[in-house]
Amino acid sequence: MIFIGENIHIISKSVQNALIARDEKFIKNILQQEQNMDFADLNVGPAKGELNGIFSWLCPLVEKNSALKISLDTTNFDEMKNAFSFIENKSCVFLNSVSYDLQKLNLMTDLALEKNCNLVLLTMSKETGIPKTADGRLEIAFQIYEKCIEKGISSENMYFDPLVLPVCADQSQAVESLNALKMIKESFDPPVKTIVGLSNISNGTPGQLRPLLNRVYGTLCYSAGLDAVIMDAKDDELYRIFKMIEFESPQNNTDKLYLEISKMFENFSEIEDLNYDKNDIEQIKIIKTLEVLLNRKIYSNSFAQV
Repeated sequence: MIFIGENIHIISKSVQNALIARDEKFIKNILQQEQNMDFADLNVGPAKGELNGIFSWLCPLVEKNSALKISLDTTNFDEMKNAFSFIENKSCVFLNSVSYDLQKLNLMTDLALEKNCNLVLLTMSKETGIPKTADGRLEIAFQIYEKCIEKGISSENMYFDPLVLPVCADQSQAVESLNALKMIKESFDPPVKTIVGLSNISNGTPGQLRPLLNRVYGTLCYSAGLDAVIMDAKDDELYRIFKMIEFESPQNNTDKLYLEISKMFENFSEIEDLNYDKNDIEQIKIIKTLEVLLNRKIYSNSFAQV
């Protein structure tokens, strides 16, 4: 699986200020935190005003001070296109992202084809927004796929995002995104790739719940066929759990439970079939989180209390 660090993101006021100030030390510290990742997602938003031309400074800084490859994450197409003048390793770049908006989709597919890039494709449309069902997201995925194939984009470079939404906003959508992920992996020949912004699942929840939600949902996404994840690179335990599941190398009983959850979801088994220590508080919290994410129990800010 491909790991993409999300920590250079202008939604963070401190990151935004560092980008405006061209603060190399601040960005280098983030790059150090993302050293286990494969890519750095450079989310600069619309890249207007004081962030105009930011990639000319940021991309060389990333490549000079880390082994990370680059994911360009901006709504400013011109800024994204111009970034390639400042990127050394052009062949592996992610373009993040485009939905079923024909005008922008044409621009982004042309750029992806010209630069041989990976393209993040959002399963939503300009007209309808994000569908409430997995079937609706898959339908849009097919529409985007057809346009990409027409342009000559390889399925290997198509990374479909089923759009993870906060569990505290609409609990039912956690399952819909998982189902969409599974359906996308099963519906194309040759197969396409998948990607999620994992931290979205825990946006808006109390800080102490976020790692637990991210780890359990990440386990479910992996089982559904996830190929790439945009994640909080500071969560070393989340990264370790992904690797543990990949290599089936549990180090303790909690790891064994995560591995069981992964196999449960992959094989369409039930939560009741899981073996876990009902006297272990950590394992109980994991099960409670699983029940919420699979819409078996109602979410509240206190759901994990034992």
